[in-house]
Amino acid sequence: MDQTTPIVLVPGLASSARIYAPVIPALWRFGPVMITNHIRDDSMAAIAARVLSEAPPRFALAGHSMGGYIALEIMRQAGERVTKLALINTQARPDTPEATARRRGLMERARRGELHAIREESFPELVHPSRREDADILRLVHAQDEDVGVEGYLRQQTAIIARVDSRPTLATITCPTLVLTGDTDNTIPNMFSKEMAEGIAGARLVILDRCGHLPQLEQPEATVQALTEWLAS
Repeated sequence: MDQTTPIVLVPGLASSARIYAPVIPALWRFGPVMITNHIRDDSMAAIAARVLSEAPPRFALAGHSMGGYIALEIMRQAGERVTKLALINTQARPDTPEATARRRGLMERARRGELHAIREESFPELVHPSRREDADILRLVHAQDEDVGVEGYLRQQTAIIARVDSRPTLATITCPTLVLTGDTDNTIPNMFSKEMAEGIAGARLVILDRCGHLPQLEQPEATVQALTEWLAS
């Protein structure tokens, strides 16, 4: 890979640039790193269009969780600009009615000022069981809550609820693709990562051991290894 190729990283729901902090030094060796601000719009199409308006002409693209939904929308809008794609703990499927109902309930709680409590309650399911008492990761999760804020969170959830089914367009992805997930992701089970890897020709599937939904924080060294191999390939 051209060592000057820019890298665009997209965080997930209620996540900010902090989620990528453990991996940026290793990625930076391959080219300039941009972390997108994805809290300003309330549809996947608008978020992706804004990312594309701010991104370099050609770039490697990695999206985590909601960031993967955005990455797949970017591929639909301007896939020719993406040299490599990494889909991290995400899925191509749209929301189910049950998931949408749950999100709407969370949105109402967030409006009442309960975003911190929502994230506190969800933390045990975000991480591998061995990390449920990890105070450092929990502090970082709450710091990201502050970065995103309630209004940003509401816009993100609105966009997630209305996202389209990306499964039909997986076959159109032709750039080198990494699909990365954890062996114990209770938020987006890795069966959905396997589905994406099977739908994208030549995609490489990596499942990290003892890892939940936050591989950058739970297994930073293994995540760096997977991403650097992806960039170097």
